[in-house]
Amino acid sequence: MSGGAYRPGDVIKSRAGTFVEIDNTDAEGRLILADALTKAAEDKPELIVDFATLTGAARIALGPELPAMFASKDDLAADVESASCEVEDPLWRMPLWEPYSDMLKSDIADIANAGGAPMAGCITAAMFLKRFVPEQIAWAHLDTYAWRDAASPGRPKGGEALGLRAFYALLQRRYGGR
Repeated sequence: MSGGAYRPGDVIKSRAGTFVEIDNTDAEGRLILADALTKAAEDKPELIVDFATLTGAARIALGPELPAMFASKDDLAADVESASCEVEDPLWRMPLWEPYSDMLKSDIADIANAGGAPMAGCITAAMFLKRFVPEQIAWAHLDTYAWRDAASPGRPKGGEALGLRAFYALLQRRYGGR
């Protein structure tokens, strides 16, 4: 900790030029990811995918072996869910529920980095990130625990890139011939 550390109530400017009120200092990962998404979008890709352990709320909602998946386009979500089943790498689509954007309102900035209420934590985190991806770019976000608490056949205990096999299968299907 230093005098340069940010505190609740501070306002920072993101790479996108969006002013963000620091509501929760423990939600620093989404600040970094917002700038990374902005940078990725500068090249105008067709698709952006990110994996992050942003919230404990996703693990509380879905448990340790089922990552929360958010997608900005229904066809992308359907393709990922299909790939997920094919490669036995489960994930669960969660809603990008627009009314929850209100939980990120700020009186002093464009947006707050976290919702003030103790509810819908993984959804509000995803809604925060969505703000930094242009609407025309398909985007998927996995809020993943990335750890397997117990071994299962073919999947040892320990660090695990949950959802990675599903997205690899999707990318192979969509772009394998390019």
